Amino acid sequence: MKKMLITGGAGFIGSHFARYALRHLPQFQITVFDALTYAGNRANLSDLEGDPRFKFIHGDVRDKAAVSEAVQGTHYVVHFAAESHVDRSIHNPDAFVTTDVYGTYVMLEACLKAKIERFVHISTDEVYGTIEQGAFTETDPLHPNSPYASSKAGADLMARAYFQTYGLPVVITRGSNTYGSHQYPEKLIPLFVTNALEDKLLPVYGDGHQVRDWLHVMDHVTGIATALLKGEPGQAYNVGGDNERLNIEITKMILKTLGKPESLIRYVTDRPGHDRRYALDTSKLRALGWQPKMDFETALPEVIRWYAQNQDWWQPIKTQHEAYTAFSKAWYEERA
Repeated sequence: MKKMLITGGAGFIGSHFARYALRHLPQFQITVFDALTYAGNRANLSDLEGDPRFKFIHGDVRDKAAVSEAVQGTHYVVHFAAESHVDRSIHNPDAFVTTDVYGTYVMLEACLKAKIERFVHISTDEVYGTIEQGAFTETDPLHPNSPYASSKAGADLMARAYFQTYGLPVVITRGSNTYGSHQYPEKLIPLFVTNALEDKLLPVYGDGHQVRDWLHVMDHVTGIATALLKGEPGQAYNVGGDNERLNIEITKMILKTLGKPESLIRYVTDRPGHDRRYALDTSKLRALGWQPKMDFETALPEVIRWYAQNQDWWQPIKTQHEAYTAFSKAWYEERA
């Protein structure tokens, strides 16, 4: 049986991928490596504890010794670990440079020395920047517009360099906006759902007409798994939902589902460098046999219900975690 290391596996997408791998990839033993910073939550993995094929290691991707020890004997690495919130990157870019760029370098170095069979680097559509018409393909140049997107682009290029220079078998996936359960409640959908449940204002940037391609977390997970098992080393693969929506449209769908009034919408000052539209061409990944299966009109209400029924998961974050409360207060009061 081969061993797979999942960095950042206690986070949103990483924990869903770890669960998927245990259930659908029986050829692997799964180890999650996570620093458990503000967005990493060991509770996201609670249902996996006790599985003989599952192991958890508390560690930071910037820690060379910890990473080196973790990758020993590992065959496949799926690298989720990253700072990932655009707003936070504008407020404090430092953590994004050290975790996303330097942390990826540390992982690549360790994996090269350990001679692993496959390194999957999880990236984002934001590395391409904004696009007025059409959709980005994997060969389009990277034009990141936020510190977060820039840090991920830097990590992408470092991963590519380790393939080109050293022959490390790297595959890159670039996912679009992902939604689902267990997402830290500072991102648009969980923030607006939980605010609406508490009858708090929903802060919409600018005119709310920014366009995002929304992808259900399980479709994102299966896309990553496809790239892991079938992708060609040295290649990048877009993972998108082919589901473009205006931010204000999402906002109104949330309010309608919860039976809340649109008077809860508060338009606030747009964030600096805000990309207007993202869109991905996913034909390259589809050629490997993948396609998104979740219907947005059905899946979004199910996700909204999950947050409504699991308030014990997110309420402590919004009321007791200083990393959430301090940032939210400073950021949105400034916007308002």
